[in-house]
Amino acid sequence: MTDPQVAAASENKNRFETVTLNTPIIRGETTIDKLTLRKPKGGELRGLTLQDILQTDIGTIITLVQRISDPILIKDEADNLEADDLAEIGGTIRGFFMTASEKKAIESYVAGLMPTT
Repeated sequence: MTDPQVAAASENKNRFETVTLNTPIIRGETTIDKLTLRKPKGGELRGLTLQDILQTDIGTIITLVQRISDPILIKDEADNLEADDLAEIGGTIRGFFMTASEKKAIESYVAGLMPTT
């Protein structure tokens, strides 16, 4: 791949994350056990505050997940997410807003926890 292709592939990789739900959502005859979350754009953040997103405010996460999930969740489905699934979704959304230095610090921390062979 050329450098622009590598950059484009990297950008797409960082724009989507999949969350496996511990408690699947039942929608008619369909079972939703995974959500793909898309890194939000400006319009999807309208009416929300960055502070609430970074603090993983529950109401903010419930609102935002309806805007960026695939499949799209309706309000009732988002309102009824189990706490552990909501925490996982909130952490994933928070990850979209991490700075390069935050990511590097976490990588260094995790690397320090890995046993040496």
